[in-house]
Amino acid sequence: MFETLSIHSVIHVAVVLLFPPLLLGAVNRTKAKFGGRQGQPILQTYYDLAKLLRKESVFSETTTWVFRFGPVVGLATAFVASLIVPMGHASAPLSFAGDVILFAYVLALGRFFTMAAALDTGSAFEGMGAAREATFACLAEPVLFLGLLVLSRISGSLQMSGLLGDSVAGGWATSAAPLLLIAISWFVVLLVENCRIPFDDPNTHLELTMIHEVMVLDHSGPALGLIMYGAALKLFVFAGMIINLVLPFGTGSTLVDWLVFLLGTLLVAVIVGTVESVIARLKMAEIPKLLIGAGVVSLFAVILLLSYS
Repeated sequence: MFETLSIHSVIHVAVVLLFPPLLLGAVNRTKAKFGGRQGQPILQTYYDLAKLLRKESVFSETTTWVFRFGPVVGLATAFVASLIVPMGHASAPLSFAGDVILFAYVLALGRFFTMAAALDTGSAFEGMGAAREATFACLAEPVLFLGLLVLSRISGSLQMSGLLGDSVAGGWATSAAPLLLIAISWFVVLLVENCRIPFDDPNTHLELTMIHEVMVLDHSGPALGLIMYGAALKLFVFAGMIINLVLPFGTGSTLVDWLVFLLGTLLVAVIVGTVESVIARLKMAEIPKLLIGAGVVSLFAVILLLSYS
């Protein structure tokens, strides 16, 4: 058992370190196909990361250690979160009772330091982005917690490996409607947490529409590379949670389970690219309404599950 767990942990860490940038490439490639363009190579994110890591970072004289520390904490917290989420139908390397709380707040810690780094520049422009990020995070976190509450009720566990493990497969037989609602609301959370359309546009540089991009506007070189890699890792974590939720069935083969999981995350990336291709970015005033709607959907899932009891 110990040997099997160790093998799964090694595979888990290797996948987390190597696979996430491919998701950003899949998103961009999907958007290019919808636009009738050939698009950049699907491995372009790897090339961009290698280029940024070879460059030199430029820091303003007005910034402090907080500005330099922001990208490091953002990447570190995303990595810790990736170790808590089970992948490939196996237990996560970092798993203990109550780790679901750590998962939620380690991501919040990364967001806090990203906002702090933006504020450390002394720029009102980046402060505007930090204020928007904080506002939307306050609306997105309850959606995530309500989904975890539903899974905890079904599985009777407060461990991510229990919430997103075999118990979900049994939950689809008895509580399919609440789980479907949670899957929908979590996809909304994926979009807002990863700054994707219709909430944000990672490619925009328009002052009135920028949220996340404005907070990292002053970063360059390796620091910007850490931010890009952290963003890919965060997208992979949320995509993995959705795949564990909608495809919780194991095959009994480690290789096949991992293959299904990775193909599933790529499918989520393609869906994200499709959404970004067919839906326009929302007006800033409309974003809270959609997040509140996702919260209502999650709350309805909780009520529906309690009605089954």
